[in-house]
Amino acid sequence: MQIPTTASFRAALGRFATGVTIVTARSPDGALVGLTANSFNSVSLAPPLVLWSLSRQSASMPAFQAGTHYAINVLGAQQRELALRFASKGVDRWDGVPYTEGAAGVPLLDGAVAVFECLNRSRYEEGDHIIFVGEVERCSHRTDTPPLLYHGGQFYTEHPL
Repeated sequence: MQIPTTASFRAALGRFATGVTIVTARSPDGALVGLTANSFNSVSLAPPLVLWSLSRQSASMPAFQAGTHYAINVLGAQQRELALRFASKGVDRWDGVPYTEGAAGVPLLDGAVAVFECLNRSRYEEGDHIIFVGEVERCSHRTDTPPLLYHGGQFYTEHPL
């Protein structure tokens, strides 16, 4: 065992396989906001709670701190390019992206394998990130499409066995 450096800690975290999500919201002025995140997890079944985290330095932070609702869109295997777009800086992430509006007005991405519409219930400041806990008000899922996976810095579209 070694004391973690930023690089070794990141490399060790990369050994944990995750799904890929895009968290979406609207800014206070109504603009669409979205970013790719794999820091998503369930918290509680009763009440239904999920969490995700966002870097304090993120340009999207003000919108998520001010907003009352957001959606977590779990991406399908066919949405790799969308994941890359929403992880990029300096591009119009929403150009030509099909979505519908959720109950609270947040964008829900077409083609996602699961969607969680959340009340922005609480936030916790930890290290260089803010942890957002959302109370799931509505959710849906599809069983006809496999999820997009991320492991070791690479995307996977099949479950390797």
